[in-house]
Amino acid sequence: MSKQNPVRNHDVMGQEYAMVDGLQTVAEAIEQAVSHKVNVLFVNKRHDDDEYGMVLMSDIAKKVLAKDKAPERVNIYEIMVKPVLSVDGNMDVRYCARLFDRFGITKAPVVEQGKIVGLVSYHDIVLKGMINKAG
Repeated sequence: MSKQNPVRNHDVMGQEYAMVDGLQTVAEAIEQAVSHKVNVLFVNKRHDDDEYGMVLMSDIAKKVLAKDKAPERVNIYEIMVKPVLSVDGNMDVRYCARLFDRFGITKAPVVEQGKIVGLVSYHDIVLKGMINKAG
């Protein structure tokens, strides 16, 4: 019986995200999300010793819309999650799913050599990873 090769994060990751700057306003970031047709925004590092951030549309809804704040007057850095939990591209998707469960998250940036190269989510792991395993 031969051991199958594991499915890794870089095998299933997607590119459904946009990179934004923490100093951008929420209104500007929403425009980027709409133009890129994404609902995940990663916030760039300011320098080498900084960490990436993340903003989901649900963050904007909860922290801006629900609190009746003007998106033109709120900066991304005020509502982002930082540091964001990232995963390595070579990680087996089974471990990624366990990590998501342990930390109560559903998506994370895939980082290779210190740079975001993709986005992995439960959706990707199940629909792409499990189909690859079955096939």
